[in-house]
Amino acid sequence: MHYSQEREREDKEENCIYGIRAVIEAIKAGKEIDKILLQRGLANDLFGQLRKELVGKEIPYQFVPPEKLRRVSSANHQGVIAYLANVTYYKTEELLQSVFEKGKIPFVLILDRVTDVRNFGAIARSAECAGVDFIIIPSRGAAQINADAVKTSAGALHRIPVCREDKLKEIIEYLKSSGLKIFACHEKTEQTVYSVDYSGPLAVIMGSEENGISGEYLKRSDAQIKIPMAGNISSLNVSVATGIVLFEILRSRTATS
Repeated sequence: MHYSQEREREDKEENCIYGIRAVIEAIKAGKEIDKILLQRGLANDLFGQLRKELVGKEIPYQFVPPEKLRRVSSANHQGVIAYLANVTYYKTEELLQSVFEKGKIPFVLILDRVTDVRNFGAIARSAECAGVDFIIIPSRGAAQINADAVKTSAGALHRIPVCREDKLKEIIEYLKSSGLKIFACHEKTEQTVYSVDYSGPLAVIMGSEENGISGEYLKRSDAQIKIPMAGNISSLNVSVATGIVLFEILRSRTATS
């Protein structure tokens, strides 16, 4: 094995828990878990206990072949590896209530399936600098908030709260019922980010570079906005696009305050 591969394995192992019993106890203890890898075909009583512990908990998990687990670690993992989270996850309802109680105008960022950890870290850094109150991500299909994400965020992920939600559609509806206007940013619309009133409570949805924003979330948005482009390339990196939108909102709010 080359040095770079050894280093990669060490990084992966640093925040991992191995073995069915160890993972069960971590869940019972309330440890923040980013995701769990489960070996395909596992079927025994202890594994059944683990599955029961996962019921009703917003902990992402996926079934993978044995080769995937071996690439992560050579330890005796018994077919189960859990990644501990580098941040504490919050609930949207609690944070939004706190923002209102402080007399602030809510400014929320929703990320739909942004999976690249460095993009996520860069977005978190921009969000913290732009005054975003908190970030919402889905329980599945989101970037793992690992050491790379925290480093890329320049520590912002230790300052800006992140909510991990299992039912994003319901969360968007909750935000709307709480008085927030939902803006969805994508290129297939006419209204630009520079022609909108951002003075009220709001949430902005940004989608993945590969698939954009889910149609279910677009339908639930109150307004759709785009970043005007002058060049021949039709899209921006999601972290760059998010930064442009967030700082336009900050500029607009600062100008009218």
